[in-house]
Amino acid sequence: MKKLLLGLCGVAAFASVTFAGVEYGGKEMKQVAGPPPCPEWYADQEFNVSLWGTYIFTANNWQDDRYMLSDHAWGGGIDAKYFFHRYFGVGVEGWMVDSRQARENIFVDFSDGIFQDTFHNVNKGIGAVLGTLTLRYPFHCSRFSPYIFGGGGGIFGGGQRPINVLFRENAAGFPVTGPGGLISNGGEGFDIVKTVGHTESESEGIGQVGAGLEVRFTPHIGWVSDFSWNFINGPDNNFGMVRTGVNFAF
Repeated sequence: MKKLLLGLCGVAAFASVTFAGVEYGGKEMKQVAGPPPCPEWYADQEFNVSLWGTYIFTANNWQDDRYMLSDHAWGGGIDAKYFFHRYFGVGVEGWMVDSRQARENIFVDFSDGIFQDTFHNVNKGIGAVLGTLTLRYPFHCSRFSPYIFGGGGGIFGGGQRPINVLFRENAAGFPVTGPGGLISNGGEGFDIVKTVGHTESESEGIGQVGAGLEVRFTPHIGWVSDFSWNFINGPDNNFGMVRTGVNFAF
């Protein structure tokens, strides 16, 4: 009888240990099966290279613009930025556009009351190189990152101005000129002004401010689109720039 009781007690003790182990193991499984962490699409430190197409529109009508000499232009560019912090990056950008310039030509004959103002078109490449500072805010666990940026540098290729020369008529009625565009004998007087050419392009300083949005397809490839306003030596030269293209993050 004692052996039977001891055997039953042993079976009961073994069963209680076994059930306790199953319950403990169940608690362990609940701790391991937590939600996976969300993906991060933007790194705290990364190097970005972007390739984009661009469209430029001038603040003034083409007749009044003094640098692009047109009202719009198409082109492309590249920029490289290093984000030394998740939200801050420094870089450099360069771009080139094809501006179909409208160059002015005048002919004025004061004695005969003639005034002619005509334009001819010339395609001219205009480009710029700028240093930039970018502030971005990647949303946590999101592909989206709005950003603002600003920069400064130089622009080249535009700003051609007409070369107007003062003439006088000779005895036969034909305009002639001497050194400096003037002649001192014969004719009706210095009464003709004519465009004889245009100056070479000028290089100017340029400032830029803008904002945009990046969407990451993968942690290393994204699409960027932004708008900036650009300032060139006076209000008659300012223009807006729209850009869109692909960004590579390393």
